[in-house]
Amino acid sequence: MIQRLVRFVDERLGAGPALRSTLRYVFPGHWSFMLGEIALYAFVVLVATGIFLTFFYVPSDQTTTYAGSYAPLQGVTMGKQYASTLGLSFDVPAGLLMRQTHHWAANVFVAAIVLHLMRIALTGAYRKPRELNYWVGVTMLGLAIFEGFLGYSLIDDLLSGMGLVIAYSVALSIPFVGDDFAFLVWGGEYPGSSSFWPRLEIVHVLIVPVILAALITVHLLQITRQHHTQFAGRGRTERRLLGTPMWPGYALRSIGLLLFVGAVLFLLGGLVQINPIWQWGPYETWLSTNGAQPDWYLGWLIGGLRLMPPLEVQVFDYTLMPNPFFGGFLFPNLVFLVLFLWPWIGRRFFGDTRAHNLLERPRDNPRRTATFYAFLSWVFIVFAAGSMDRFYLRSGIPYEGQGWFFRAAAVLAPFLVYFVVRRICEELRDRGDHPLRGWTGRVVRRTDTGGFEEEPPTS
Repeated sequence: MIQRLVRFVDERLGAGPALRSTLRYVFPGHWSFMLGEIALYAFVVLVATGIFLTFFYVPSDQTTTYAGSYAPLQGVTMGKQYASTLGLSFDVPAGLLMRQTHHWAANVFVAAIVLHLMRIALTGAYRKPRELNYWVGVTMLGLAIFEGFLGYSLIDDLLSGMGLVIAYSVALSIPFVGDDFAFLVWGGEYPGSSSFWPRLEIVHVLIVPVILAALITVHLLQITRQHHTQFAGRGRTERRLLGTPMWPGYALRSIGLLLFVGAVLFLLGGLVQINPIWQWGPYETWLSTNGAQPDWYLGWLIGGLRLMPPLEVQVFDYTLMPNPFFGGFLFPNLVFLVLFLWPWIGRRFFGDTRAHNLLERPRDNPRRTATFYAFLSWVFIVFAAGSMDRFYLRSGIPYEGQGWFFRAAAVLAPFLVYFVVRRICEELRDRGDHPLRGWTGRVVRRTDTGGFEEEPPTS
């Protein structure tokens, strides 16, 4: 059947050579390469569930009185965007399942991109000739975070309402253009005009997803054109890639991973509660706290705002850089600037300008690994500072003391992490030991003749 189908397409489109080349494309077998696929399949679930949600969401701030099935909020005045989301959660069959699966898929999507990016940065997969594809990946990470923020902002519950207030304040803090930019986005002073919500929905459900889909396509095409990287091993060279061909081995395995990712996300959506908006209630300007936290991928932005001391740069009577500018705008842009400059940092400070198809283990380049971990520790400490209020409620440690502790840690910890990680990598590299001592497993591979052979252990 497959042969007849291929012959039918080839006779009409002349696609035989390209199809044969595609089916013979070789994929490396290391588990870490699946992180990118998990991100891709989470995006597929996001699109599928998002289409379902758009049929029931109403992007309007027109007030209405809730009369749905959730008794505690019956008779409460709220915007139609929040009322429609409540109706989706309680009155639409499978609505809560779809909404929570969509939310879990967004979290997994960002997490998989972050882990995939870490693997690329720590193994040197960003090096020549793959810098362009690396930059595409970093851009997708930024868009994924932005898309997630837009998604839960659409609801207009107390959590998302406070998030939009913070975003509005950060937008105002941008020097010279902040007030005009905020006025343009919101259509006036906060909370903006009624047209803000339809525009927000269009950006979330159409513009950003289309850009992400285009970048994913470019990303995959570049990988296909340049071929995958691979770890060093027996028979693997800069010019020879060993792995599993597209058909049938890798295609079937990848389809299985797609089904597994989808199943896990739907199980999470059905069994594990996330963002219970009915507990937060509708957003009111006179309410400011509710005990809720934003999604994890925005914790580092909240941490940046909380860690920044009351500093404002004034020139004559003009406040050039208000306080929200440093934590809400400058800090995230510095983080992404470092990520975009990472290939240049590798060439400039680690002295690697050649083209590579073989990856390095993190221990093989201690300076690069230590530098990246020091950078991650800086971001993680700021991320942890985003939960200072939770730490206070659970431990009783004064909020102000936590602030000064995290400020000091953000300055000192990266240096400590750098020297510790570099020392560990140098010792592992010099001794040649595997970090998982006591591991007795062996890798068994099938030979070309149909038999099996045991691959000798590598350091």
